[in-house]
Amino acid sequence: MSPVVINLWYVGAAALFIFGLKQLGSPATAVRGNLLSSIAMLIAIVVTLLNREILNFQWIAGAAVIGAIVGAITAQRVAMTSMPEMVALFNGSGGIASLLVGWAALYNAGNTTFTDITILLSIIIGGMTFSGSILAWGKLSEVMNSAAVVFGAQRFVNGAIVIALIACAVLFCMEPSVDSPYLYAILGLALLIGVMAVLPIGGADMPVVISLLNSYSGLAACAAGFAINNNILIVAGSMVGAAGIILTNIMCRAMNRSLANVLFSGFGAAKQATKVEGEVKPINTEDAYLILEAAQSVSFVPGYGMAVAQAQHVVRELGELLEKNGAEVTYAIHPVAGRMPGHMNVLLAEANVPYDQLIEMEDINPRMDMVDVAVVIGANDVVNPAARNDENSPIYGMPIINVDHARTVFVLKRSMASGFSGVDNPLFFGENTRMLFGDAKQSIAAVVAEFKG
Repeated sequence: MSPVVINLWYVGAAALFIFGLKQLGSPATAVRGNLLSSIAMLIAIVVTLLNREILNFQWIAGAAVIGAIVGAITAQRVAMTSMPEMVALFNGSGGIASLLVGWAALYNAGNTTFTDITILLSIIIGGMTFSGSILAWGKLSEVMNSAAVVFGAQRFVNGAIVIALIACAVLFCMEPSVDSPYLYAILGLALLIGVMAVLPIGGADMPVVISLLNSYSGLAACAAGFAINNNILIVAGSMVGAAGIILTNIMCRAMNRSLANVLFSGFGAAKQATKVEGEVKPINTEDAYLILEAAQSVSFVPGYGMAVAQAQHVVRELGELLEKNGAEVTYAIHPVAGRMPGHMNVLLAEANVPYDQLIEMEDINPRMDMVDVAVVIGANDVVNPAARNDENSPIYGMPIINVDHARTVFVLKRSMASGFSGVDNPLFFGENTRMLFGDAKQSIAAVVAEFKG
């Protein structure tokens, strides 16, 4: 296949990437957008494999079969609660792939200085993405402590690593070689800076970390595209990188924090929230049913606990019963609810909740004082009034869903444990709050059974 024909196919694939990315911006068209993007990637791979410079199809075919089997099995078995960890591993896989592509490009004869620089960028960004994603996976899966890890000279150490990385990169470019000791120093330092970058980031900031690492994986792919002179890899990597940065900015705005604050403050390490004391008011499912049966407006506020309990289907069933009973039903979505961007949207879409019932935080808050019952399902930090009232709280200033303004609040939790960030929640002791303890799925199923008589 001639270079002209290859580039024409690449243009078509790039157009499909753009249309697919555009449609991913809406829940109503996201499935179609994902399909278009998948077709674009298939075209890009097939056309690239038809390039006469491909030397060995046996290794490629074998790797593709193994990857397809692993991917299919993993996608079938992964639980919705583990989806953030899976996304972190996807980001890490993209990073290590770009690192290896850049490393392999060093073996090409006649590389220019520009090519050597792009190779280094793909290795450095890819290495950072890989090690940072593995650490994020460890925090999300709670294999390690999810809290921020901060020590005295951390910024000095990180600065020294960056300076050493730049020095090794300059020395390598002066005399590039696959056997250069500076190359291996760069590899080690890139992996180390990825770990050091994610280490001081606490659990509440994980949605930002996920979107930022996604952006890094795109930038690494873009650099690898320059390294091997592949146009579609440059285009696709640029779009992923840009989309990740935009999403990261949205996440930061949702928490009223700058990206620098997220990356370098060590969430929760410096401040200690005021100790919350009071008396909780438990409620049983029978009394919860009586209050919901009389409600004219009900707003569900989902959080990570809903994913853990896999309660999204019974929540949708309860919502339908409330609508039949004459109540207005909405689902209040906080941008950073859960442990990855759009986590709650994915869960509710899986349960076939109508898209028009999903209301974003800035739209639901002005209406919250008119809501008869706000049902908080496993959410904690995103409904914590300490973010408004306690200047000592680590989450102070973060916009929240003002469920405490509703006439009645039901909080569904297994216990009084704090959220992923480790911050106590005064909402649980509010005058209008009733705690419905137990597994969220079982509790809501019991309320559904009451409605069905």
